[in-house]
Amino acid sequence: MNATLETATTEYIDVPGARLAYRRIGHRSERKLVLLQHFTGTMDAWDPAVVNALGEVSEVFVLDNAGVGASSGTTPGNIEEMADYAEAFIAGLDLGEVDLLGFSLGGFLAQVMAARRRVAIGRMVIAGSAPMGGEEHLLEVVGAAFEKKAPDVRLPLFFTPSDKSQAAGQAFVERTLARTANRDPDHGNSVSDPQAKAIIEWCARPDPDHQSLKAINTATLIVHGSDDTMFPSDNAYVMFKNMPDATLILYPDSGHGALFQQPETFVAHVRTFLEL
Repeated sequence: MNATLETATTEYIDVPGARLAYRRIGHRSERKLVLLQHFTGTMDAWDPAVVNALGEVSEVFVLDNAGVGASSGTTPGNIEEMADYAEAFIAGLDLGEVDLLGFSLGGFLAQVMAARRRVAIGRMVIAGSAPMGGEEHLLEVVGAAFEKKAPDVRLPLFFTPSDKSQAAGQAFVERTLARTANRDPDHGNSVSDPQAKAIIEWCARPDPDHQSLKAINTATLIVHGSDDTMFPSDNAYVMFKNMPDATLILYPDSGHGALFQQPETFVAHVRTFLEL
């Protein structure tokens, strides 16, 4: 029986500066898909409906970057060092060519990794993210979400106020709680502070004529919510227009967590893209 996000054993690999925790999902396959997580997110913050379905076509690797969740080390305060750890993870497991799925902050790492080509990347999916020099409202949106005192802060953060979106959000939250054993710990400010610094610096960094995007030759699927308040959808269009080989999909009445609001649709789009 193939491991799922809810049942997979947490494994570890030592890389320079940290012991990284990860889980393998799905069947053993020549195709490898590495998932790069959002701001403060751990392995347990992924949606089983997305991860397990992708595990039917690829061997999926979810990991906690340095200092996050079950991983040791110190969380870096810049995107490039976070990408260093992700590359060390891929090289340390000798995965060969991998596909990447980067959500939000993870999409920043994916862009860096694809541009500098230290590891072999086949295809890349970027969801709810932004380019270098992009528009971000991280602290404003996170602060406003906590003020709403919702049952789970992800409901106002990841989903629109519509009844349909909020219902989908509640279903997502329930799915993320399905794993009951050996869940990742939350390290609070020791993760959120450096990650926030890294996100803000990345989006404030000038990138004249979007040279960083034009350096990415990897075939890329960009998925974004129509009403993402953290990283507005203009970011997705900028990436689409400046990457040499990019496809853009916008989901209606969707926020930052569009991929979790419509998991079946998202998985169908990703599977089609990866199998091209």
